Amino acid sequence: MKIHPVLIGSAIDIAKKLNAKALVIMEDVKEEELPKTELPVVLVGSSFDVEDEKIKKVSIPQNLDLNNILNLISAFLLEHNILKEGDSFVYVTEDSIGIRTVKKGISAMKSFFAQNQNVLQRMLEIAIELSVEGREGTPVGTIFVIGDTRRVLKHSHQLIPNPFKGHKINVLDRDSKEIIKEFAQLDGAFVIREDGRIVSAGRYLEVEPRVIDLMLPPGLGSRHIAAAGITKLTKAMAISLSESGTIRIFKNGLMLLEYNPRLKY
Repeated sequence: MKIHPVLIGSAIDIAKKLNAKALVIMEDVKEEELPKTELPVVLVGSSFDVEDEKIKKVSIPQNLDLNNILNLISAFLLEHNILKEGDSFVYVTEDSIGIRTVKKGISAMKSFFAQNQNVLQRMLEIAIELSVEGREGTPVGTIFVIGDTRRVLKHSHQLIPNPFKGHKINVLDRDSKEIIKEFAQLDGAFVIREDGRIVSAGRYLEVEPRVIDLMLPPGLGSRHIAAAGITKLTKAMAISLSESGTIRIFKNGLMLLEYNPRLKY
């Protein structure tokens, strides 16, 4: 279902009355259907070209809950200097209009956009599927470490023989999904290059939380702490999935996103 032009027009009026600083449209819109407004416009959807320099495009996994999507959009707007903390934007979905104020602390999430977005989005989608489905009905817990491969390997070692050694398997290949899900049942972490090539699975991350100064919420298990720690030691980003279904994304030792698709928010 496409967003009705009446909703977009109403959102522009609301933005003007509330002095909002941007309009976010939560779906692809054809160029000729784009609204006429002085506000910066951000489109959330699949990749395409837009000639108007006032229009930005961001790709965010749509199977996240709305709160996390809006947090990431806030971070994107901050990163592109469209908004600053305390500013508001109006967003439009296919059946609603809302307003969001950029909260303090959300700036840390700008790191989400520093990584290869296609690879990160692909692994987040797979993590969400594993959270909901498990593997053959069994809950799965795993870690995907993306980027800065050389240093990640330096701070880890193999728990088992590397099943990806000698194979050129890329997470962006559609055929790779079932392979990834199968090996997600192994102990240890996946190590994935910035371009999506899987370097290793079954990798033990050598992280000593007492040595690394991690600023994390209390109650996180060892898997999430290891994922956070490797991003503190390296420039990598990590996605951790617990057997309870909770997905967390870490960068620079900070938690950028927390989501459990099994729960209704």
